[in-house]
Amino acid sequence: MTEGGYATALDLLYHLPVRYEDRREVTPIAVAISAGEGAYTLAGRLSELRLLRTRRLRVVRGLLTDASGSLPVVWFNRPYLATQIDPEGDYLLHGPLRSGKAGLELLNPSCERAGEALHGGRLTPVYPAIRGLGAPVLRRLLAALLLEMDLATIPEPLPAALLTRHGLPPLGLALAALHRPGEGEDPALLNSRRSPAHLRLIYGEFLELQLDLAFLRERAVRVARGRSYRFDDAVRRVAREVLPFRLTAAQKRALGEIAADLKSPWPMLRLLQGDVGSGKTIVAVLALVIALENGYQGAFMAPTELLAEQHYANLERLLGSRYRIALYSSGAPDLARRRQALAAGEVQLAVGTHALIQDGTAFARLGLAVVDEQHRFGVEQRQILQRKGDRPDLLVMTATPIPRSLALAAYGDLEVSVLDELPPGRTPIATEVVSARQRAEVYRRLRAALADGDRAYVVFPLIEGSDLVAAEAVSELGEWVRSYLAEFPSAVLHGKVPAEERERVMRAFAAGEVRVLLATTVIEVGIDVPEATWMVIESAERFGLAQLHGRVGRGPKASRCIALAQRPSREGRQRLEVFAGTCDGFRIAEADLEIRGPGDLLGTRQAGLPAFRIADIQRDLEWLERARDDARELLPRLMSDPGLAVLCRRVLPWAEDRSRRFGGGWGCGS
Repeated sequence: MTEGGYATALDLLYHLPVRYEDRREVTPIAVAISAGEGAYTLAGRLSELRLLRTRRLRVVRGLLTDASGSLPVVWFNRPYLATQIDPEGDYLLHGPLRSGKAGLELLNPSCERAGEALHGGRLTPVYPAIRGLGAPVLRRLLAALLLEMDLATIPEPLPAALLTRHGLPPLGLALAALHRPGEGEDPALLNSRRSPAHLRLIYGEFLELQLDLAFLRERAVRVARGRSYRFDDAVRRVAREVLPFRLTAAQKRALGEIAADLKSPWPMLRLLQGDVGSGKTIVAVLALVIALENGYQGAFMAPTELLAEQHYANLERLLGSRYRIALYSSGAPDLARRRQALAAGEVQLAVGTHALIQDGTAFARLGLAVVDEQHRFGVEQRQILQRKGDRPDLLVMTATPIPRSLALAAYGDLEVSVLDELPPGRTPIATEVVSARQRAEVYRRLRAALADGDRAYVVFPLIEGSDLVAAEAVSELGEWVRSYLAEFPSAVLHGKVPAEERERVMRAFAAGEVRVLLATTVIEVGIDVPEATWMVIESAERFGLAQLHGRVGRGPKASRCIALAQRPSREGRQRLEVFAGTCDGFRIAEADLEIRGPGDLLGTRQAGLPAFRIADIQRDLEWLERARDDARELLPRLMSDPGLAVLCRRVLPWAEDRSRRFGGGWGCGS
């Protein structure tokens, strides 16, 4: 597809109706008049046509007559109808019946000869406009295209066996059914996108995505790694000594899944996800212990210097007496010397930022790599990290709870472990949603909490005020907040603050030198402050809930979150009710996915999640799961089976692009 247009006839065929109107029933005029205002399909002859001109409009008026009666008809800016209508011909009209000065009249209806009906007398597709071309014009274009093309000849990329397995029509017949639904089609299935034709396209989109992800996985695990791990009493003893508390059942389950991966001959590719405070880090620590006790190096990568430093401090506290650990970031002293030690095998565990994947960083025998806040890196960065060793095992973690549907679509090349319970002793966050009119009382309560020693976030959706967006900004309301809380040190943090200054501010907040942090969603990642127990969210209806969930409630002290809403929409109120009603990050993420879509939940840096034409990962989860299973079944023969050549050519470019950047090679028919 070209920018702003269509390059091929097939592109136009993929411009699908947004809905279908059932115009099959032709209503007698007398019945329509008796029923009153509404949309109707009517049939009859047209007479008394006359063209009237006003200053801005050209109006055609006429009379439609059938065996039951007559009805006035009005068209705007369609003057040709006054001369082109055949008074002896039968016409089919569809449009709204409205009350006018002289009573009911049919307003600006479609008009076509009864034997050539395109807009009425059938299940009528309604198309989204294309650069000023409305649904009626597009219906005529698509109808002409369908007459010229034999859609049954469109190459079918999917194997016939898969279509039969799932009861789906071939691609060409599916497209024909969507643009020209038959008399027997169910309009409810069409409008809910559950017709067999819709499901064929949905499944096809998902299968191509899952094959792309399967290629990524295959490239990483297709060759057995040349190392193995022992799990003897000595390793288990060290793990018990390192462990500061009893594991939850969810942590034990995740650790068992990781251990099973490490026992297999294939490199591990696993996503560990769980809410803030669910204990992901200690699971990663125990996995690293297995690698380190077996004589291999470990890597732990975080997205910001401050977060890397916090992880380094925790790992040094837990493991520093047993292993040599070093920090790698742009601000780390003697970085060149530390890199030499890592390459020589003198450093056993490297903790750092993007510095770990830079050209100057090399490992002697990297065994296990851990990536924190995976969605802030994307696929390419973790693949570069994997290239630092001989097919190292990879564990990626995220504190952004990801619904199963989104995990399958964005991380389908990874196995998934979920920590779905919090360790004992965690205090739930008390969340309130209040009107912005109560702002003064909220900040009075915040001042009292600060006087008791608390630290707080105040979060804004905007850096500067805007005439286009009704929302609070740091530069305006933020100054009032700082003035009102002047006795407590505060700082401002947002995307326009230089990176070095952001790091300085976050360090000061973590150290307690700053007590109030006024910020945008830049706090979503890169800071872990257990002592922060208050958060006030201004214009809360403007945020994605998953962006803010989990910033407080990281320590043993009870935390509070107050969302100030100005004039939320009905959807906004529903989301805020979810936010206030649960501490379950997965429930909040599901609400975000439903309302805001996958892009906002994952962030723009997540590679590999396409914009689907018709599929919806939440609504169509069943088909997403089927596609994942089928993709893994197809992959071994995709490039060698001539019957899969069309499908191979459709999905291969993305995999080939990754292969060029990360090594390896693919080819259809190879």
